[in-house]
Amino acid sequence: MASAQRYDFKTDYVGPSFDNRLKFNWAWLKWILPLLFILYLLSGIYIVRPGEQGVVRRFGKADRVVGPGPHYHIPPPFEMVNKVQVEERRRIEIGFATVPATLPAKYRFYPEESLMLTGDEQIIDAQISIQYKVADPEKFLFNVRDLEGRSGALKDAAEVALRHVVGQRPIDDVLVDAKFEVEADIKLLLQQIIDGYDSGVRIEETKLQTVQPPSQVASAFSDVVSAREDKDRLIKEAEGYKADIIPKARGEAESILRAAEGYKEERMKAAHGDADRFLAVLAEYRKATDVTRKRLYLETMEKILPNIRKFIIDGESGGNLLQLLPLNEGAGR
Repeated sequence: MASAQRYDFKTDYVGPSFDNRLKFNWAWLKWILPLLFILYLLSGIYIVRPGEQGVVRRFGKADRVVGPGPHYHIPPPFEMVNKVQVEERRRIEIGFATVPATLPAKYRFYPEESLMLTGDEQIIDAQISIQYKVADPEKFLFNVRDLEGRSGALKDAAEVALRHVVGQRPIDDVLVDAKFEVEADIKLLLQQIIDGYDSGVRIEETKLQTVQPPSQVASAFSDVVSAREDKDRLIKEAEGYKADIIPKARGEAESILRAAEGYKEERMKAAHGDADRFLAVLAEYRKATDVTRKRLYLETMEKILPNIRKFIIDGESGGNLLQLLPLNEGAGR
């Protein structure tokens, strides 16, 4: 049996030596490690898009807030950045929820959120949508846990504000009379609550979507609302009639006053003229009393007996009635 062949690794192995292999690997590492370090440093470059703000955290603690544009932070694990959209209007809904990706829009309703008591102890179904923006991204990210969402702190605060404001007003205010005031009060109270949380949120708008009585009594409330609308319509019609008739009456009164003033002026001038004429006659009367008296008598008889044949008889001639007989007319026949 042939003896086992022995290999002497020191003399028989053909190829690069171990020392040469170490030198070969180190040559590559000499270039790879600086390249990896450069790539690691370049990983700290980031871009904040328009409408966003970036919150840079150093060892987990917020360090600074940066605006849109390219920026640099020390790569992880030393620094990290969270980007927050601050121009976008976010929305929460109380009493309902919009089903996403449906055309036309569909809704889910949550009566346990929307049914509440009013100030006059009436039950009402009030649904509201609230729009808000991020005012301080650092506070928004780190001050309140679970701020958004259907079970978040912001939604709970909105429901509290809605129930508080509605619970202080009569049902007519919420249904018809003061809806805008109710919305303004909800916005103010909600802003106060979330400011107490120091959440970095600014409320932009509160809008009552559907405000109605429960379905069991909806028909009766509908009649009440219709009667109220009829009342408002009649009041507006009466105010319109008032607005139409009062200017006309004032115009007629002004016209009567002007006519009366004109008549007054005319009568005063006529009276002054009569007085001046009387004074003139009086002056003549004093100059020739008998002549003036006869002339006035004759003029007066002419006025009171117009179109009548008149005979003037001299008293000194005897005043006999035979002087008035129409003897000449009979002879002429």
